[in-house]
Amino acid sequence: MQQSSETIGAIASALAKAQLELSNPEKALTATIPAVFPREEARSFRYASLASGLDLVRKCLGSHEIATVQSTGIDQATGLVRLTTVLAHSSGEWMSSEWPVCAVSEINAPHRMGTALTYARRYALFALVGIAGEDDLDAPDATSAPPPPEFRAGSRPDVKGNKGAAQRPPLLSLDQSAQLREQMLAELDCLTSENDLLAWAQVGLPRKNTLLVADARALESAYLEKLAAVQQVLPDTSDSLKPDASVEDTPSDATANLAFPKEPVRKRSKAHLLFVREQPCLVCRQSPCDAHHLKFAQPRALGRKVSDEFTVPLCRAHHHELHRQGNERAWWADLKIEPLRVAHELWTASPIHIPPVAAVFNAAVSSVRSDGPPR
Repeated sequence: MQQSSETIGAIASALAKAQLELSNPEKALTATIPAVFPREEARSFRYASLASGLDLVRKCLGSHEIATVQSTGIDQATGLVRLTTVLAHSSGEWMSSEWPVCAVSEINAPHRMGTALTYARRYALFALVGIAGEDDLDAPDATSAPPPPEFRAGSRPDVKGNKGAAQRPPLLSLDQSAQLREQMLAELDCLTSENDLLAWAQVGLPRKNTLLVADARALESAYLEKLAAVQQVLPDTSDSLKPDASVEDTPSDATANLAFPKEPVRKRSKAHLLFVREQPCLVCRQSPCDAHHLKFAQPRALGRKVSDEFTVPLCRAHHHELHRQGNERAWWADLKIEPLRVAHELWTASPIHIPPVAAVFNAAVSSVRSDGPPR
């Protein structure tokens, strides 16, 4: 807030003459404003010290009979420490301004209060006499416009729908698309079962969406031919095999006509998990064990574990160590253990595949062996 004497003609005339001789002080110091938000960058600016500004103001204003006085006081109504800067002329006229410094509670921290007071003295004095002591940061991006976005042939700008749907990934260039197509075709040739094809389709769908239209269609055609060939090779065992009651399974949808069929049903069997827990730990061969699901065996699904056929036995200590590791593939690779092969062997040997009559016979044989021959 600015105040003045009843008349300011003499001091205004003297101040105008002094301002013709005044120049902005040298900005010899540098300060950095840290970024508040993650996407922002810290900004640096140059400023002049209070001492250099006082040297200029004293010499110039003093030659025109103008004195500068700065004093502090406590505003009881607001609880603030206020700085009052006065320009007094030899004629008795004066001009002043008030600048809030800090709260009265900051008196307990003298260093912080002194920093705020120096800041207030510099800004109040420079503003009252009409000089600038710092860089203008009102528009830091006005001189450096961001580069325009680059568009490639075959690409299209991302358009986000009203419902916030996920954006389509950018398309690859002609050479990159052809290279990825050949890589995925080579992966496709190595697959021999329908389940492998389904799992590969789930994992490869994001990569397929980055291909150009011609390459994507060629990959879809090759996938359909491979799927038809695998289905012809597999024997029809629908009459000879019956579903096991201990395995919770549901009929799968018809996926032959889909370029990327749905995910196969994830099997659940409490009997198989109990069988896995009875096996020794794959690492230390100790018991008892937990049935650990191999997370990388199937694509991730929200709130769903992988199928129970991909479980291996691990003791409690190694089970906790694996979860702390985070990278499951690297953990198994360091131990030189193939968990998928072991899980397949356990699933094949699981008692859930034994017919009920054979299971009763095996239980009777085990009972005889444990109790000894009948008397």
